[in-house]
Amino acid sequence: MKKILLFFLLLSSTLFAQKKVKVDLSNPNATIYTHLYFLQDDSYQPSKSAQTIYGYSGKEAEEIAIKLKKILDGKGLKIDFSKVPTDKMYADTSGFKIGYKYVLFPSQMPDIYVEKIGGNWYYSPETTSKINDIYISVFPWYTEKLQQIIPEFGHRSFLKIELWQFFGILILGLLSLVLFYILRKIVYLILRRIQYLLVHKTNDKINLSIRKLTRPVVLLLLIWFIKSLLPSLMLHLEVNTFIFLALNIMTTVFWIYVFLKLVQVIMIIYGDYAESTHGKLDDQLVPIVDNFLTGVVIIGGFLKLLTLFGVDPVTVIAGASIGGIAIALASQDTVKNFIGTIMIFIDKPFHIGDWIEAGSFAGTVEKVGFRSTRLRAADTSIFQIPNSGLSEMVVNNKGLRAYRRYQTNLGIRYDTPPELIDAFIIGIRKIIELDSGTRNDAFNVEFIGFGDFSLLILLNVYFTKLDWDSEQASKHKLHMEILKLAKELGVEFAFPSTTLMIEQFPDKKAITMPYDIDKEKTQKIIDSIK
Repeated sequence: MKKILLFFLLLSSTLFAQKKVKVDLSNPNATIYTHLYFLQDDSYQPSKSAQTIYGYSGKEAEEIAIKLKKILDGKGLKIDFSKVPTDKMYADTSGFKIGYKYVLFPSQMPDIYVEKIGGNWYYSPETTSKINDIYISVFPWYTEKLQQIIPEFGHRSFLKIELWQFFGILILGLLSLVLFYILRKIVYLILRRIQYLLVHKTNDKINLSIRKLTRPVVLLLLIWFIKSLLPSLMLHLEVNTFIFLALNIMTTVFWIYVFLKLVQVIMIIYGDYAESTHGKLDDQLVPIVDNFLTGVVIIGGFLKLLTLFGVDPVTVIAGASIGGIAIALASQDTVKNFIGTIMIFIDKPFHIGDWIEAGSFAGTVEKVGFRSTRLRAADTSIFQIPNSGLSEMVVNNKGLRAYRRYQTNLGIRYDTPPELIDAFIIGIRKIIELDSGTRNDAFNVEFIGFGDFSLLILLNVYFTKLDWDSEQASKHKLHMEILKLAKELGVEFAFPSTTLMIEQFPDKKAITMPYDIDKEKTQKIIDSIK
C-alpha cells in the first residue's frame, strides 16, 4: 500500500514538473502571460519576465517589467486572458496604425501594447520609452518614500489589505469628506457664474437645478481625487479592480445625473424663451425635446455601464445599431410619424390653439406629440391624426387668418318701402363703423336681390378678434344692434310664407303694414346710433 501511494506521489510530481511555465513570446497571449506570471509572489523571476521587454536587458529590463506590472495593478487593470489573442499573426488595425500589435487596455492605457518584432512578440519600444512618464502619472511623487517609512507591523494583512493600507483608506476618506464641504460652495458659485455669463437671466427653477447639479459635480471631482491618490496605497490587484470598478460605476451614474440636470436647465431656459415667442408650437416642442435628450442621456449612460462590465464598446455600438435597424423595420409607421413630426416643427403650418381644417378633420390643435397630433372638434370630441398623414395633407389654418370673416343675408318683408330699406342699410353700416370688434374699412351691406319670400340684404363683415369664443361674442353684439335698429325703424324680418291671391273676392283687401317713412324720423334714428 505504501508503495502504491509513493508511486502516485511521484507521478503527480512528474506531471506538475511537466507543466512548468517557460518563457513564451510566440503570440500576444503568451508574452503578456510570461510577463505577469514571473512577477507573481509564488513564481517571482524578474529576469524571465524582463525577456518580454524589447531593446533592454539586465536590471534595466527588469525594472521596466516591474513598473509595467505596478502600473496595471495600481489602476486595477486585470487582464482576462480568455480575450487576449493567441494568434501569432494577430493584426490590430484599429485607429490610424496598421500592424501586428495588441493594445491591452485601449481606453484606459492606450500607450501600453505588445507588437510583433521579428518572429516574437514584445512590449513595444514606444511603451518602454514612455514607461517612466506613465509610472509618474499613475503614482504620486511620495509613493516610494511612503513605502520606506512604513514599520514592519504595518504590513500585516487582512482580506489582502495591509494595516497601513486600511489607515491610508481612512485618511483618504476623511480628506474627501472635508473637500466635499469646501468644494460644494465653490462649485455652486462657479456654476452660477457660468450660467449668468451664458444666459443673462435667472429664476427659482434654474437656481434649484444648479443647486442639485452641484452635488454630483463635487462628487465627480472627489472621485477623480480618490482615483489619483489610490495607486499610492499599493493595494492588491483584486482589491484595486473592485474599487476602481465601483468608482467607475459611480462616475458613470453621476455623469448621467449631471447631464440630466443640464438638460433640465437647458429646457427651463428654452421654455422661458418659447413662452416669450408669439407662436405656441415652440411651447409644445419643449417636452418633446426634453424627452428626446433625456432618452439620449439614459441610453448613452446604459451603454457606458455595459462597457464597464467587460462588454466590448464596438460590440455595444454595433448591437445598438442593429437593434435600432430592427426596431425601425418593425415599426416603420412609427418612424414615418416621427419624421412627420419633425416636418411639422420645421414648417410650422399651425400652432397650439389654432383652428385648422385638414382633409375631413376640423378642430383646435391641442397637442403635437412624437407620433400624432390631437385636435379638439367643435363638439369637444378628439381627433388623433398620425403626423405622417397630417404632414402630407392640405392644411387650412384658420388660426393664421388676419381677420374672421362673417357673411349672412338679412331677409326683410317684400312690402318694406324703399325708403326704409335705404335707412336700414345706412344704419347697419354705421353700426359696423362704430364697432371696435370689426374692420370699419372693409365691409359690405347691400341690397342684393329678391328671395323666395324676402328681400335680401348682404351683410359681410370681418371681426378683428381671432379666437372662436370672441367671434361668437362679436356676432351676438352685432346681431343685437341690428335688431334694435330694425325695431326702431319698424323694419320687419321675413319668415318662410306663401301668399295666396284670390281675385274679385267681395269686400276683401290685401294686408298692408303701417310703415312710417318720415325722412326726418328715420334720419334722427340713424343719427342716434353710437
